[in-house]
Amino acid sequence: MIRHMIPKRISSIDFGLMSPDDIRKLSGGTKIITADTYDNDGFPIPLGLMDMHLGVIEPGLRCKTCSQKLDECPGHFGHIDFALPVIHAGYNKNIKDVLASTCAAPACGRMLLPQERIDTYTSQIRAIQESEAGTTVTMQEFIRRAIRETVKQKTCPHCNERKIKLTLDKPTTFREGGHKLTPRDVRSRLEKIPDGDLWPLGFNPETTRPEYMVLTVLPVPPVSVRPTITLESGERSEDDLTHKLVDVLRINQRLRENRDAGAPQLIIDDLWELLQYHITTYFDNQTAGIPTARHRSGRPLKTIIQRLKGKEGRFRSNLSGKRVNFSARTVITPDPYLSINQVGVPEMAARELTIPVRVNIHNLQFMKWLMKENFEPTDAERYIPGINYMVRPDGRRVKLSEENWEFNQERLEPGYIVERHLMDGDIVLFNRQPSLHRMSMMAHEVRIMKGKTFRINLCVCPPYNADFDGDEMNLHVVQSEEARAEARILMRVQEHIRSPRFGGAVIGAIHDHITGMFLLTHGDANYDHDQTVRILSRIDFQGTLPKPAWPKTADGPRWSGRQIFSALLPDDMNLKFNASVFFADRSEKENAELDTIVEIKNGEMLRGPVDGRSISAFKGIILEEISRLKGPTEARKFIDRVTRLAVGALMETGCTTGIDDEDIPAEASLQISDAMEEAMTGVDKLAAAYNKGKLERRPGRSLEETLEVEVMKKLGEARDRAGEIAGWHLGMDNFAVIMARSGARGSMLNLSQMAGSIGQQAIRGERVSRGYNKRTLSHFNKNDLGAEAKGFVRSSYKQGLNPTEYFFHSMGGREGLVDTAVRTSRSGYMQRRLVNALEDLRVKYDGTVRNTANTVVQFRYGGDGIDPTRSKDGKGVDVEGIVSAVAGGNT
Repeated sequence: MIRHMIPKRISSIDFGLMSPDDIRKLSGGTKIITADTYDNDGFPIPLGLMDMHLGVIEPGLRCKTCSQKLDECPGHFGHIDFALPVIHAGYNKNIKDVLASTCAAPACGRMLLPQERIDTYTSQIRAIQESEAGTTVTMQEFIRRAIRETVKQKTCPHCNERKIKLTLDKPTTFREGGHKLTPRDVRSRLEKIPDGDLWPLGFNPETTRPEYMVLTVLPVPPVSVRPTITLESGERSEDDLTHKLVDVLRINQRLRENRDAGAPQLIIDDLWELLQYHITTYFDNQTAGIPTARHRSGRPLKTIIQRLKGKEGRFRSNLSGKRVNFSARTVITPDPYLSINQVGVPEMAARELTIPVRVNIHNLQFMKWLMKENFEPTDAERYIPGINYMVRPDGRRVKLSEENWEFNQERLEPGYIVERHLMDGDIVLFNRQPSLHRMSMMAHEVRIMKGKTFRINLCVCPPYNADFDGDEMNLHVVQSEEARAEARILMRVQEHIRSPRFGGAVIGAIHDHITGMFLLTHGDANYDHDQTVRILSRIDFQGTLPKPAWPKTADGPRWSGRQIFSALLPDDMNLKFNASVFFADRSEKENAELDTIVEIKNGEMLRGPVDGRSISAFKGIILEEISRLKGPTEARKFIDRVTRLAVGALMETGCTTGIDDEDIPAEASLQISDAMEEAMTGVDKLAAAYNKGKLERRPGRSLEETLEVEVMKKLGEARDRAGEIAGWHLGMDNFAVIMARSGARGSMLNLSQMAGSIGQQAIRGERVSRGYNKRTLSHFNKNDLGAEAKGFVRSSYKQGLNPTEYFFHSMGGREGLVDTAVRTSRSGYMQRRLVNALEDLRVKYDGTVRNTANTVVQFRYGGDGIDPTRSKDGKGVDVEGIVSAVAGGNT
């Protein structure tokens, strides 16, 4: 029989408090009275916390409520009847508001507002509830206003009884005029409030009452919510909730016995307090003002609130993100000979991770061969995937082993599914945490390799923010054909070369690749026949060698590095731009003489070096042009070949840096020393002028601020001067300078601090000021405003710092570390907030951005309808490029 589903839409959801009768109905009459769980034979005790009416967790047993086995029974609630009422600590503030807003007189219990005000608030709140346009926020606002209005009342408008001040001692003790209210008193007060007064207090009398906030019955969650686990020793270990419920039952039983036996009130009060403590910690074991409930081992119990909230709670740990099958995690290491689309997977991982393959007439023989190869390999050295499991058409899984593989191989036929090991070319997802943007999880093609680490191309590091100092990454094997197709089309690395953040390449040449390409193409770099062939062989060069740039030299013909690089360029490329090594402070003519302007005509590189401005991620103009105009496949090929070409060039040329790269001549050291002295004397003069009151105040600044600004300016100039002097003496034949200037790594500031002077240490953007009374360290005079006393480090790293300089430098370094840690946690929280706020937005085919309710958030995506990954620096049309192309590349 086919059942037709009738689609329904939920019109509204009401939240309310469950009455004691509702809780008993929910439990189906299963009352829990025994604090024990299992008998000596290991069977659940009837009316105990593991009663089989609450569901079953043992295989073979059937639930006594629904008669289903453990995988079909959802579990059922039970209940515990309390000997005396107990306050629910989660509602203590609500209880306080209601008690403070109502009359304490035994015969009254009315809300402390005149009848007409109660009627006004009731009608306003009910109108909002009944109208679809109303929002919960406005209803809550009316309720808050009504409660605030009762605070001003001194007497009850209905019985003229004087209002008594109510206080709440956290978490559940209420005092009225210094007299302590028991939970029974609180409940009886709440019961007296008439239904007509409940709307302004925030209760819908049709569904709920305020006295339900004081518990007389506790729902006991099903066994499936708090399962027993069996340890390796064979002992049973109970869940934390079960532990807590045992405590509740025991104290409740003792309280009932003492109450019925007429025990002294003191004993009853103590047991009542203890029951209140157990109920409070059962709901929330981190309630302020009471000790934490702990396990025998001293571990705090994880009770209901702790299970739900925070990073380790149900929502974030088990629903939003969770542990999954078919995944692997290990350390990553670099491999420049892999394509950016590939990931090297260790054989050990490849044999554990499987892909389901449906057997058909076309692959039947291949699958049978794989089964045989798994257990009787023909070539032990070569990796051939095997098969771990076979799934029969009836759904039964069969694990293949040495004993049964031949039998199962004969039975294999179309319709079966086999789970084979990973093999070259399979598509997998690769991820590095923290996953902060789209490119933190991309699809790679598998390449099985020896070793125990995942291998990736270095160019893919920036989007993952990965490095090789011990980083681990996760690999997920996609299981269905549809998912594999989606991963290959939408998530492959080459589809993410261009970033949606700024419309430029986020994957490109880095570090050594840039150095290698710079050395290959800088100046008159040239190579003989053997070197040229060796370098070009790295990129599987297919054509014939171009005519040598120098056909006749003493050593035979020589090819320029630019000719070798031109083998990577499209024939129709025409570009002209300034390289990273371009001198901004010199004229174009001087730069042309220094060979810092790149020119490419019809795919031939005519002049200039290839550096960061050409091929790097974020800045590379050549890479950007290829990825935008030629598409992701050509861009991927270009990046792969640049990587290999750079490695080949470095193998021929060599590049090394060391501490002697920061050596400067003695005359340069003297010049730097003179510049430092001059700056420090200037600071002393400024300080003297300030002390005498002769310093000229800057507009909008105090005298102190003027002094600090002037001093920072002077010391900044001194450091820059030291850097310039060092830079003059560290030329382009210095590998450290080559790395800094070409954009491979570091900056000239790093070099100037190593060779020249480290400069002023700043804390919160100001000179060092805190420390001893009126001075930074005990080494200085009070009120010393000089450069040294306020954190100026005149030494360089090469020269070494004196003790006070080292101390000030450590202060600056400490601020950097703390700032990084604080920024990370703040941005992580902000990211979560943004993701949660925007997760239901989607760009529709009509170009609008809408949420799941189909509400239009933007009429055109991004305001302009442009996809940044297909734009030119965010602009929809590259006008300059079009004009240049029409003019034949001559503009």
